[in-house]
Amino acid sequence: MRAKQVTRLSGKAGVWMTVLFLACLVAIPLLSGCGGGEEETPTPSGSPTAVATGTPTAAATGTPTTGEVPGITDTEIILGVDAPIAGGMGAVYKTIPEATKAYFDYINDTQGGVCGRKIVYKMEDNQLDAAAGMEAARKLVEGEKVFAIVGSLGDAPHNANWDYYNEQGVPDLLVSAGTSKFGSDPEGHPWTFQMIPSYRVEVSFFCNYITDSMPGAKVAILYENSVLGADAVTGLEENLDPAKNEIVSEQPYETTAVSVRSQVANMKKAGAEAVVLYSTPGFTAQAIKEADNLGWHPQWFISYINADPMLFQFVSPATLLDGAITSHIYKMVDWDDPAVNEFKQIQHDYNGPSPTQFTLYAHSLGELAVEILSRSCDNLTREGVIEATASIHGWHTELLTEGIDVCFGLDDRVALGNGRLLKIVVQDGKPSWEYFGPVYTYPGQECP
Repeated sequence: MRAKQVTRLSGKAGVWMTVLFLACLVAIPLLSGCGGGEEETPTPSGSPTAVATGTPTAAATGTPTTGEVPGITDTEIILGVDAPIAGGMGAVYKTIPEATKAYFDYINDTQGGVCGRKIVYKMEDNQLDAAAGMEAARKLVEGEKVFAIVGSLGDAPHNANWDYYNEQGVPDLLVSAGTSKFGSDPEGHPWTFQMIPSYRVEVSFFCNYITDSMPGAKVAILYENSVLGADAVTGLEENLDPAKNEIVSEQPYETTAVSVRSQVANMKKAGAEAVVLYSTPGFTAQAIKEADNLGWHPQWFISYINADPMLFQFVSPATLLDGAITSHIYKMVDWDDPAVNEFKQIQHDYNGPSPTQFTLYAHSLGELAVEILSRSCDNLTREGVIEATASIHGWHTELLTEGIDVCFGLDDRVALGNGRLLKIVVQDGKPSWEYFGPVYTYPGQECP
């Protein structure tokens, strides 16, 4: 299915977060290239009709129709997040929930919170692991009694715990994981809303560019052997026009791998002229350097999980990155822009982490969460917050680039179904990201 091109953006160079990127990364092997099963969960009694229609009811959520609502007191709204917190992975990715918390602290201090209540944000470590993700989910729901989960981060843990959140009737809001299924099952998982564009959506944007600008070019993909990579491969196979471009090589790698040298050699041998990389930054850098060692320089397309200046630290010389393409939707953290400057000031004043694309994304996630809660004040229940989330149409934070808006609905569970391409430009040995081309919108995710 071909993504639509819509209004062109004006503006400066930019870079995708990420998050968000982010959101699904695993351990990052550095320049050298070094680097569970799902538990059964109890299903509360509820209304099968509610699940079938995608419209939750009090019985289906476990939220009482009368009396106290979990996570809601006269003075507090208790939210939770499962994310990588400790260890090497946590050193980078814990900054995401930390930045969201800093924004909540700012709202608590300057506006008294939301609905006359302070926001409390509880964090549990999911270690980017399925088993740890389930343990974190149980602690938040059964131990902390949170009202909702906001910003659950990581594909592997969310693949394990999203059933649990839905079975327990806990709103699973603004998921920071890009696997497409998290935003495409409103009937089976009526409590989940996804924040970031899925990998299948992003690949469709790459396919548009390849079909239009590189007809006849042979295409290969290097991908992490996980739900992340599987989604990317599906997106490539669904969206690349076989009459114009042939997929000549699909190369998986394990997250525990030391090297992707053989995979790079296989793509070169297959004659690929355009290579899509659904790999975390360390493996992405390794692939680009291995290709250079082989004297091979295809057009690189790299997932937005790499779209941060962090990538520049891994590849030397920087000229190897010149012309590489990714996608994004946010303003760049080093822009001299009023919204970006305000984000930096708030994070500084409320003990947030250092400004990065990751934390800029997380700040915007906090803004959207506050908007959702503010629309729930007259019905501050789990059902009410789902209705409020579905009511978001055409909402815009100034941290998003022009022409990008958030739209949800009871049948549309992805906040951001559009994006724009970014290219790495190297001048005087210094790389930077620059937006180019139109805004792409995935069919079915248009903002009305």
